[in-house]
Amino acid sequence: MSAPPDPDALYPVPGDTGTVLLKPLLALYPDVRNVTAGDYSYYHDHEDPLRFLERCVRYNFGFGSLSIGRYCAIAHRATFLMPGANHAIAGPSTFPFGILGGSFAEALPLDDYPWRGGGPTTVGHDVWLGTECMVLPGVTIGHGAIIGARAVVTRDVPPYAVVAGNPAQVMKMRFSALEIDRLLEVAWWDWPAERVARAIPALATGSVAALIRA
Repeated sequence: MSAPPDPDALYPVPGDTGTVLLKPLLALYPDVRNVTAGDYSYYHDHEDPLRFLERCVRYNFGFGSLSIGRYCAIAHRATFLMPGANHAIAGPSTFPFGILGGSFAEALPLDDYPWRGGGPTTVGHDVWLGTECMVLPGVTIGHGAIIGARAVVTRDVPPYAVVAGNPAQVMKMRFSALEIDRLLEVAWWDWPAERVARAIPALATGSVAALIRA
């Protein structure tokens, strides 16, 4: 059997410049330390996938974090909102007066605004994010989940759930509760790439039982 694909190749698909692996892409931006991606997770864009950080990770002012697992498929213009998108909502107005400077900034320093929080955003392993979906700050998307096109994910998504809509709702679970437990226990995404290659027939066309046997 041939060697596995190179997880550090920027363009993983021969002749296709619309798809990039995120790990080597992010390595080109060492100053962006709060966005990470695991091996073989890719982003596809019909125009320029190299602009993933600019177009898909919005309001990233260096606080908060986005972690993307291994073997994730991210479609055209899926968007992650970072905590910098949030406004203060404790008072009558949500307007961020201080960012405009002058007397507006003098009246209340930006550090004293009761900004809304937003913890780390986490995308598990083997997650498929559909075209133009949006993930809000602080959301955790479980392993094996599918996010429908243009869904707006406002809350955590269970492993192996299929969600769609605005706000995104669970449409169905991909497997039974017992099968999901077994899949999480097997954690195939942690296997060496050589072992994953041998299991691909079971991963792509088989059952959970077949994967376990593999």
